[in-house]
Amino acid sequence: MVLSITDEHKPKCYLCHKTLETIEELRKHQETEHADFFKYHQNTQKREPAPGDVTVF
Repeated sequence: MVLSITDEHKPKCYLCHKTLETIEELRKHQETEHADFFKYHQNTQKREPAPGDVTVF
């Protein structure tokens, strides 16, 4: 038996799997509930070329 997925159109937080009504609510939820996670990962990501990458101008 296959059950249909309800609320498949609603955004879902990938950290706690909480379903919210709108993308704005998801953004506010992540800024308040998971602020430490995003702050840590925002500071640790360095955007630079990997060794061996070739850039063509």
